[in-house]
Amino acid sequence: MDNLIKARLQMVRDQIAGRGIGNSALLEAMSKVQREFFVPPHLAEFAYLDTPLPIESGQTISQPYIVALMIEVVAPRPSDRALEIGTGSGYGAAVLSQLVAEVYTVERDERLFELATRRLADLGYTNVKVLHGDGTLGWPEHAPYDVIVVTAGGPQIPKPLLEQLAIGGRLVIPIGEVPRLQSLIRVTRVGKDQYDEENLGPVQFVPLIGAQGWEPGVALPERPSPPETIAKLIRDNAEPIDDIDEVDLGPLLDRIANARVVLLGEATHGTSEFYRMRARITKELILRKGFNFVAVEADWPDAARINQYIRHAPGRPDQWKAFARFPTWMWRNQEALELVEWLRAHNAEVNNPERYASFYGLDLYSLFTSINAVITYLSKIDPAMAETARQRYACLTPWAQDPAAYGRAVLSGSYVDCEEEVVKMLRDMLEHRLEYSERDGDRFFDAMENARLAADAERYYRLMYYGSVDSWNLRDQHMFDTLERLFDFHGSGSKGIVWAHNSHVGDAAFTEMGARGEFNVGQLCRTRFADSGFIVGFGTDHGTVAAASEWDGSMEFKKIVPSHEASYERLCHDSRVEAFMLHLRDPRRPEVRVELMPVRLERAIGVIYRPESELMSHYFQACLPRQFDEYVWFDETRAVTPLPSVAAPGVPETYPFGV
Repeated sequence: MDNLIKARLQMVRDQIAGRGIGNSALLEAMSKVQREFFVPPHLAEFAYLDTPLPIESGQTISQPYIVALMIEVVAPRPSDRALEIGTGSGYGAAVLSQLVAEVYTVERDERLFELATRRLADLGYTNVKVLHGDGTLGWPEHAPYDVIVVTAGGPQIPKPLLEQLAIGGRLVIPIGEVPRLQSLIRVTRVGKDQYDEENLGPVQFVPLIGAQGWEPGVALPERPSPPETIAKLIRDNAEPIDDIDEVDLGPLLDRIANARVVLLGEATHGTSEFYRMRARITKELILRKGFNFVAVEADWPDAARINQYIRHAPGRPDQWKAFARFPTWMWRNQEALELVEWLRAHNAEVNNPERYASFYGLDLYSLFTSINAVITYLSKIDPAMAETARQRYACLTPWAQDPAAYGRAVLSGSYVDCEEEVVKMLRDMLEHRLEYSERDGDRFFDAMENARLAADAERYYRLMYYGSVDSWNLRDQHMFDTLERLFDFHGSGSKGIVWAHNSHVGDAAFTEMGARGEFNVGQLCRTRFADSGFIVGFGTDHGTVAAASEWDGSMEFKKIVPSHEASYERLCHDSRVEAFMLHLRDPRRPEVRVELMPVRLERAIGVIYRPESELMSHYFQACLPRQFDEYVWFDETRAVTPLPSVAAPGVPETYPFGV
């Protein structure tokens, strides 16, 4: 129990106050209400995580920050009467009850109503009354209300709720034309028939069902045809993959045509078939289409080790271990190693450094490794500047083992941010770019990318505590900007291949991400390259995957739950084709694109996989034919094969996965 109290206080400090919620009474209320009693018993240990959690009847309890945000924006006062629409587990009503005189809450699901009524009574929340009914109609017997909080998203603001709002009262509700894609709207009643509205930004809530909301069963828009018809259409248009090593990729290469950038996704970070198929496509693009480089969702310094190895460059004396941070299995695996060895052998056959294939990292987590790389470079080429770099980067030294702690310290006000120093360092190197690049162009390019990474990473670790949208956009903008610089570095006729998760390469404008204000590498590439970019998504139904249960946790081999019945994955599974490629941009039969156009669920498994909360944790809404140009499917998949952390005896020092 002491651990839960500590977790609750930490939640309030980091997730609520740390994101700008400043209402002291609200912070105190959330410090008191025991969220562990409002989730199923087996999830009690996760009660204070920064995430929604599943509850009974297939519903969810909202992320703590969202609960706090919705309550703060209606500015509750001790004398207020509050109405909540969507009781759920009762947690929101419990928090509200600490801030107002009376809370009236309405729940349409009978089981949730019964559980919440009993739970609130047992916990002593005597100023809360619960009604089983249609929340879109409000609770007129106790109107007017000074505060109304609606915890589900509707197509418009229900008129009865506006009528039950007191003059001067405040209402908050998610509103959107598509279920689960909404904006948070605050309404203030300023007169008998006068209401002021304010859009507070994108959010994601379950649909508001009722007479003044959505019809039951509209969690997804209606489909133009039954699922079995669409599954057959997929089967008729799919190009089967009987063997990854033997499948004819000629038709796919014809569709890629003269694209300058090809983005290869993955639905998980730990699936063997995805790595092997991307490797096969990559080899063909290099051999038959003249692609120059591969850029992957990995840190720049770690990928530089591989680039050095495959290009047969002399080894460097650095004593750090590549791909050693969580999740190590994402690149330190047998499947990635086979591609690395192929690239090295290919370059040996080419025997011309100007025509070598190269390998780069796009990500920005390697703050301190990149700082060390900059100092090492400058020590050889400009010792005075190296000393300046040591002094400027010293601001970050206390956080070398835990960069995330730097962000927390800055956010709490206990430490001054280091932005000015890292940006000065980047500017100084840019001012010397002609002098430095004349001595060693390749090494200077590497050092500059590390300096840019340090500047972006410093900002990223500060932004990550303000919310996911800003930090996500910074990260993907960094990856895209790095990609653009790689094209500049390799010249006007260069071609690049990107390896990253579907969530990074699939056009975010056609997913829930776009509704939340997030963009990604795929969307930026579509804008920059138009038809000269080609995006390939990947998917699976079931099998095993390498993933962890929590951040920095141990790798596990986990079983993938068969796909949700309302998902694109279920349609592919029901096609009964074990593995295939499906063209989406301009298919042979246009009706396949038309039938797949309505928004459906799509699954994303990252380095963390939680099957017990899969629907909320790993599914989002998307439009597959607009997200990708091609979709590659493997119905049953297996986990990648991780490599040991230390190279075997006798392996050369230049070996990319060694020390």
